[in-house]
Amino acid sequence: MKKALIITRVSGFLPQFEMNNVRILKQLGYEVHYAANFEVVVYGKDNSRLEGSGIVCHHIPFCRSPLSSDVRTAYKSLKQLMLTEAFDLVHCHMPMSGVVARMAAQAVRRKTGRHVPVLYTAHGFHFFKGAPLKNWVYYLPERWLARYTDCLITMNEEDFRRAGSFPVRGRVEKIPGVGICVQPSGGWTDCPIRGREREWMGFGIRETDFVLVSVGEFNANKNHIQILRALVQCGDPSVKYILCGQGERRGELENFVREHHLESQVIFAGYRPDVEHILASSDLFVFPSLREGLSMAVMEAMRAGLPVVAKEIRGNIDLIEDGRGGILVKNGDVSEYVHAIQRMKGQPELAERMGEWNRERIRQFSLEQVERKMQSIYEYAEKVLQ
Repeated sequence: MKKALIITRVSGFLPQFEMNNVRILKQLGYEVHYAANFEVVVYGKDNSRLEGSGIVCHHIPFCRSPLSSDVRTAYKSLKQLMLTEAFDLVHCHMPMSGVVARMAAQAVRRKTGRHVPVLYTAHGFHFFKGAPLKNWVYYLPERWLARYTDCLITMNEEDFRRAGSFPVRGRVEKIPGVGICVQPSGGWTDCPIRGREREWMGFGIRETDFVLVSVGEFNANKNHIQILRALVQCGDPSVKYILCGQGERRGELENFVREHHLESQVIFAGYRPDVEHILASSDLFVFPSLREGLSMAVMEAMRAGLPVVAKEIRGNIDLIEDGRGGILVKNGDVSEYVHAIQRMKGQPELAERMGEWNRERIRQFSLEQVERKMQSIYEYAEKVLQ
């Protein structure tokens, strides 16, 4: 049987975003293997979602920092795994695991003479228009590693255009994200009608409250602190804010809430497998993230019929049209978020129209469209192998 290896730095990434690719690979006759750092779970509480999946798992001690000594350890471990298992296809994700994977795959290619196709999905380059100068240190490594990449897969127009100038060994493709189910068969239409049945969440939210929601890891990039600052400036106790997620910055956010006496307005909901229900019971999706590829969290909010207030960055501009699906803030200043939140609260009919526009717009990013594109990419990779 043919064997395909999917590689991510953290272990929760595959069950969260890549199970449809797993299914496509299995339909094409592959046994699917998964290499990740199983001691670092970002999406979910543990690795239980992989149980019974038929996926063969391999622990590789990937790290986040390119300066860590663990990079070399991960490289050696992954290279040995590739030599031992003799994979027929490699598909890597995330910056550091993408670097290590392509270097290891190239070393194995030189050693064995086997031309195994290597795919890399850029879920959002660290370097982008308006990015801090420090982010551009990733530009040269990505450009160099393109020569070891048979298909460089991007998710937004800016990345697609930039990748087109790289010396890619194969070709550059653009897919509409990881795909989202927009058909009734997906079960999401069973969610409560938006704006109703809030008591079931147990968050103490009243019908008259205006509910903001964010979904995402608590890290510096997601920038949740900016919305908390906006709440302070708003000074409106009827505005509630639900944060769904977990991560290293949670303590910092909780300290800010206590220091500014926002305990009655801010709910830390943790990781939520039922996030679609929370979206359906909220009024506005706020997304102050500083860098995105093509956010699944935004797509889920659009599917739920929520208007979106987000920073005007790559990825967000591919999804949200300013003034039609929400408000894109240009500089990300606290005052901009305050104005946007107050406008959405004060103009419920406008917010409703924006939500409906998003619900229709999200069909362009459906799971079916992504699956068709990924099937063609995997079939192209098989031709490379031949």
